[in-house]
Amino acid sequence: MRTSRTDLSRRQAPAGVDPGRIRLRRAGRIAAGAWALALLVVPTAAPRALDASIRTPVQVPAQVPVADKGYRSAKDALRAGVREYNAGDKQGAARALEYAAGQGHALALWKLGRMYAEGDGVPHDDLKAFEFFSRIADASTDDGPDPQNSAVLGSAFTALGTYFLEGIKGSYVRPNPERAYDMFNYAASYYGDPNAQYNLARLYLDGTGVESDPRQAARWFNLAAEKGHHPAQALLGDMLVNGLGGIPIQRVKGLMWLSLAREGAESRKDDWIVGLYDKNWAAANDDDRAEAQTQLQTVGSIKRRR
Repeated sequence: MRTSRTDLSRRQAPAGVDPGRIRLRRAGRIAAGAWALALLVVPTAAPRALDASIRTPVQVPAQVPVADKGYRSAKDALRAGVREYNAGDKQGAARALEYAAGQGHALALWKLGRMYAEGDGVPHDDLKAFEFFSRIADASTDDGPDPQNSAVLGSAFTALGTYFLEGIKGSYVRPNPERAYDMFNYAASYYGDPNAQYNLARLYLDGTGVESDPRQAARWFNLAAEKGHHPAQALLGDMLVNGLGGIPIQRVKGLMWLSLAREGAESRKDDWIVGLYDKNWAAANDDDRAEAQTQLQTVGSIKRRR
C-alpha cells in the first residue's frame, strides 16, 4: 500500500485528512483561455517562505463554498472556475474549483490552496490550504516529473516545507524542521523549483533541520539565482563578496549578483535587498564595481523573471 508523503506531519489527524500548504502571490487577471496554463508558471519571488515580513495573508470575509455537482467533468468545472475568477466572482470560482478538486484535478487543488492560504475570496484557512496542497503531493509519483504539472507539483512540495517549518497554530501540524528539509529538498532536486532551492539554501545557511553547510547553501542559492530569484541573488552575492561561511571570496561576481537583485527589488518588502546591495557596493573599490558592471551587461542569458 502506498504511503502518504505527509504522514510524518500528522498528530491524530481526523480520518481522511491529507496535509499540504503554500503562500504564493495572487496571480493577476489573465485572459480566461490562458489562465490554466499561466498558473503553471509559479512566480519565483512568491513563497519566500523564510521571509516573515511578507507572510501575512490578506483575509477576506466570505462563506465557505459548497461544490456544485452540475459539471460534466473536472475540466469543465475548471474552465468554469477560470471564467468566474476572472469575472471577479471568486466564491463562484471556488465552488467550481471544489468540484474539479474533488475529482483530483491538480491545478484546481493548487488554486484552491492558494485562495485559502491568502484569504482570496474565501475565508483564510491555513489548515484547509495545507490539506489541498498535500493532496497534490500525495498523488504525485516518482516516475518522472509530469511536464504539464511539474510547476504545480514543485510548488506544492515547497508549500509543505513552509508549513512543516512553522507548523499551523491550533492544529495537528506541528513545526518539524527535518520534514521541512525533506520537502524543500524534494521540490528543489526533483522539480527544480527556485523557491524550494532558495528555502533549502536558507536551511543550510542557518543550520535549520540540517547540519549547517555554507557551501551547500551557496550551491542552492546559485541555482535559484540563475532562474532570476532575487532574494537568492542577494544572499549569494553577499556570501561571495564577504566569503561568508568560509566560501572563496569572489567580490566581482558577488557584486554582479547583488546588482541583479537590486534591479529586481520591489517596493518596501525588498528593502533588505536594497540595504544589502548598498552596504556591499559602498565597501567595494572602484575597480571591482566597474568590473561588476561589465559582467552585469553580459548576463543576458540569465532570466530576470519573478
